[in-house]
Amino acid sequence: MVFSYGVQVNFLDPIDGGDSLLERVAFLGCYEPRHCGIATFTHDLCEAVSEYSPELQCCAGAMNDLRDGYPYPSRVSFEILDKDLESYRRAADFLNFRNIDVLCLQHEFGIFGGPAGSHILALLKRIRMPVVTTLHTVLREPNADQRRVMDELIERSARLVVMARKGAEILTEIYRVDAAKIDVIPHGIPQSNLVKPEDYKQKLGMEGKRVLLTFGLLGPGKGIEYAIEAMPEIVKRHPDVVYLVLGATHPHLVAREGESYRLGLECLAERCGVSGNVVFDNRFLADGELSDFIAAADVYVTPYLNEAQITSGTLAHVFGAGNAVVSTPYWHACELLENDRGILVPFRDSNSIAEAVCQFLDHPERLERARGESYELGRQSVWPAVAERYLQSFQMVQSERKNRRSEKAVPAFVASSSGWSQHLPSRRLDHIVRMSDGTGIFQHATHNVPNFHEGYCTDDNARAFILCNFLEESRDMDGLATSYLAFLAAALNSETGRFRNFMSHGRQWLEEAGSEDSHGRALWALGVGVGRSTNDGHRQLCMQLFNGGMESVSNFTSPRAWAFALLGGYEFLQGHEGNAEVGAMCETLAEKLIQIWRDCATEDWPWFEASITYDNARLCQALIQNGRMMDHEDSLEIGIKSLKWLASVQKTQAGHFRPIGSNGFHPKGGFRAEFDQQPVESHAMVAACLDAFRATQDPYWLGEAKRAFDWFLGKNDLGVSVYDPHTGGCGDGLHHDRVSANQGAESSLAFHLSLAEMLRAERTEFLTTSFS
Repeated sequence: MVFSYGVQVNFLDPIDGGDSLLERVAFLGCYEPRHCGIATFTHDLCEAVSEYSPELQCCAGAMNDLRDGYPYPSRVSFEILDKDLESYRRAADFLNFRNIDVLCLQHEFGIFGGPAGSHILALLKRIRMPVVTTLHTVLREPNADQRRVMDELIERSARLVVMARKGAEILTEIYRVDAAKIDVIPHGIPQSNLVKPEDYKQKLGMEGKRVLLTFGLLGPGKGIEYAIEAMPEIVKRHPDVVYLVLGATHPHLVAREGESYRLGLECLAERCGVSGNVVFDNRFLADGELSDFIAAADVYVTPYLNEAQITSGTLAHVFGAGNAVVSTPYWHACELLENDRGILVPFRDSNSIAEAVCQFLDHPERLERARGESYELGRQSVWPAVAERYLQSFQMVQSERKNRRSEKAVPAFVASSSGWSQHLPSRRLDHIVRMSDGTGIFQHATHNVPNFHEGYCTDDNARAFILCNFLEESRDMDGLATSYLAFLAAALNSETGRFRNFMSHGRQWLEEAGSEDSHGRALWALGVGVGRSTNDGHRQLCMQLFNGGMESVSNFTSPRAWAFALLGGYEFLQGHEGNAEVGAMCETLAEKLIQIWRDCATEDWPWFEASITYDNARLCQALIQNGRMMDHEDSLEIGIKSLKWLASVQKTQAGHFRPIGSNGFHPKGGFRAEFDQQPVESHAMVAACLDAFRATQDPYWLGEAKRAFDWFLGKNDLGVSVYDPHTGGCGDGLHHDRVSANQGAESSLAFHLSLAEMLRAERTEFLTTSFS
């Protein structure tokens, strides 16, 4: 048990052992040299944890309010532009790729973009590690947007840290948070000795003065005008008093109003006749110089105007350094100064401020007692002690995560130390490059040679564009991605809102409109571009094309077209959360899929149609995505149930994957075709099973994903590899007696998309790779 200001806080004991549970921690908030309290806190916490636990790998992410950012130190590994939703997605991908064990998030509504800072939720939805969130503001009466953001933030955080008991009280009473999820950890402060102010006054040229101090970024909420109005009475009783107002005006206030607030305070001091006793120092000071001013102060004054201030870094700093404090009764001050450790005064009451300051100056023994008590209690708040408590909280969530996983029956290939890495072939994209030209990717191949006679199609260029965006080295694929996207742009007939599908080698369209499925697949690819592309131009064009082709889908009758468009819609929303039109499209298409399931499914045929045909698992995957993204229980239940049945139908007694054959498919009540087996079926199953795992955390689905992927590598009815590691291509199908010798775009892309999905799962879902 650890106690903070008399509050019992539960922590795990430090975790020892050969297997270090905690290796990599990321801290996200504003960061120095940006001038704000959150930036200072994030920097100091990150450095304190790193110093306390040198073996731990710590990195930081910085929130930018300026497009050009700041000259950050090397500790900052990634940056987020507050108003740019896409940068939150990129940051999430970075955290997943680096296999961060725990993310420590600093939350203040105003530092993130979107209504009530909602952009941060896009990152939290995408990351794969537990989050410990430090709440710098806890509102008793949030507005609707703040409550929505807060509820989701709480749900997506493994633990919540507040710096005062009042914060924990509000979380339990207003937000119904389990008290066991909350840690009360004080605001960290630098280590210092209790010194005599006279020793530092001479250093700063204030010898012989009684020094009052307020420091921090200036703004109207600080109430400094009330302290200045108290000065005439204080000076009347103690003519040697100097009130030092130390700190730069808040940069956001300067951007809006210039220095009008500071100039107003200076004019007020002049009108009150105390301009010679009030000194303004318009600087943002580093800890070393700031400590000298704190040490020189006799009394610290915090006349803040907002009762709901749950934490004050400046108050914590001076209190822990051993200063006597006069403060208005905002929540943090009430806790620190209870039991007569300081003097509380009413809000906006200059007379009370004057009387309280004089109480200390008139009675030196009371001032010294307050200094000693505050310094003694402040030892709980020095950064090494705070770092230890944060580490215990991090270790707790990491241990809980490990325990949850160990409670489940983990497939052998996951439990093994080698994971999938020894089973997955290395990526070889030679054949994809060989099949592509400046127009796009060719449909077919004769053996491993592109077949010009068959030309191009939207289906395959959509698949190829998705692959480029799935690869972590997608910038190296930028040229190919541009060609594939240009093909999709040309395929959209702006007059009809429909995508054409087939194009001859001479670049002539062979139809006015392609199939509904090809249209849905084009939207899927464009949604991926909006949600995942690192190329700004690609994202903007994808958004434009998606909007141009979206309206037609509502009239489609193909369930697969609905599913493809639905998958694309949710990719789109990853990049542009809250888009009402895309959200409405997704809701409509999901309801269509749910309805055909209800119309067709029976106990012994839990399927969407009267026949199992092609790209089957995509129907399940679309509903799983809908259930996961929209918290739609029925959708998730149907998606999981139908996928589990499909997995059982496509598994042989010997235990390997056998997709439904294309020579007749599998009608209800009839015979199922065992050949030809198509690579797209294996790919669809891989992707759907991995999404099922992400939705349920059931390791069964990892096993099914691997079973489907192994079909490419020889665990199939013929015991031969469908993928050719020498060319990087994949056979067009498995016949009853051989693998197809032709390596067309659809099949080769199916393999490489499956490999990309498997590698991503290995990297982000359950295995550990290096931090570098």
